[in-house]
Amino acid sequence: MTSTEMANGKDLRKTALSLEGTTEAPHFDRTAFRVARIYATLAADGRTANIKLLPEEQEFKCTMAPTVFVSVPGGWGQQGWTTVTLAAIGRAELKDVLTMAWSHAQPKRRVGRTSR
Repeated sequence: MTSTEMANGKDLRKTALSLEGTTEAPHFDRTAFRVARIYATLAADGRTANIKLLPEEQEFKCTMAPTVFVSVPGGWGQQGWTTVTLAAIGRAELKDVLTMAWSHAQPKRRVGRTSR
């Protein structure tokens, strides 16, 4: 067994809020973390989080670590939303997956006119 410290809800909140531009707000029975769009939500009990990955990232994570990552049922899961069991993921890996989701949630860059 490794000495990796496993994550919890406090770790998720601290890590998400350390990512530039992230805000925290209630979202139904969960807490949402967003930049331009929501990229993660934390369950009220702090045991799981739903994190928005690209579908191919989700497939990889769920295949490689099925006790940690599970696709959210239905259409949300098909869009890449993935449930993470926090007690089963190390803090460093949680930071990596949150950073990945955060990068996808950045504002879309506008192409076109430039201002002078």
